[in-house]
Amino acid sequence: MKMKKLVAACAALSAMAGFAVPAAHADVAATVGVSNMYYWRGFDLGGGAALTADVNVSGNGFVAGVWTSSGDGTLGTEYDLYAGYSGKAGDFTYGVSLVSYNYPTLGDDSIAPGDYVEVVPTIGYGPFKLTYYDAIAADHSPLGDKTYNYLTAELIFEKFAIKYGRHSQDNGGEGTLDGVSHLDVTYKYNDKLSFTVGSLLTVNDFDAQEKEVNFVVGLTLPIE
Repeated sequence: MKMKKLVAACAALSAMAGFAVPAAHADVAATVGVSNMYYWRGFDLGGGAALTADVNVSGNGFVAGVWTSSGDGTLGTEYDLYAGYSGKAGDFTYGVSLVSYNYPTLGDDSIAPGDYVEVVPTIGYGPFKLTYYDAIAADHSPLGDKTYNYLTAELIFEKFAIKYGRHSQDNGGEGTLDGVSHLDVTYKYNDKLSFTVGSLLTVNDFDAQEKEVNFVVGLTLPIE
């Protein structure tokens, strides 16, 4: 039943975006990127350097697109489908999106569109931003279950950003991310090059070595 509601919501969102964004006013953007690691919510997921690409169409606050990566050391190649809406009123910002995470190279355990989906609402004021990631579909355990969620609080300035992130999982227990938190500090050299220093603050039942500091270099280039 929840998946039917998800499909209906995605269809409605796509329909609204198509109605609200005439083709003449839609913006299409594409980027390619590379970083020295696949850094995800406080963790280096392994697999060495990561290559990424993104293509999206946007207009009137709506956006929809696909993001892909060369993948990590465990789940392999990844592509994500997303659609959302965002807006602002003065210094107040808000938005919501749906993201489907897909891993086609896992053989019989491949994760297809709709298998693992998060709804992601955001709210902000000035440089402060809160983002909440809630798993609403989770048919494959490698990515967690429907009790998993992740919250970030950020201060975003022109050149610097500070992010606190915390994982939660209601079923808790050994092997989950429940209670794991991290802190990232990012310096944006320009629109293309950024540097991030990130470290776990709490590790729950993870090995102490997981607390090592990660240094991430990311380069993103537009395709014109």
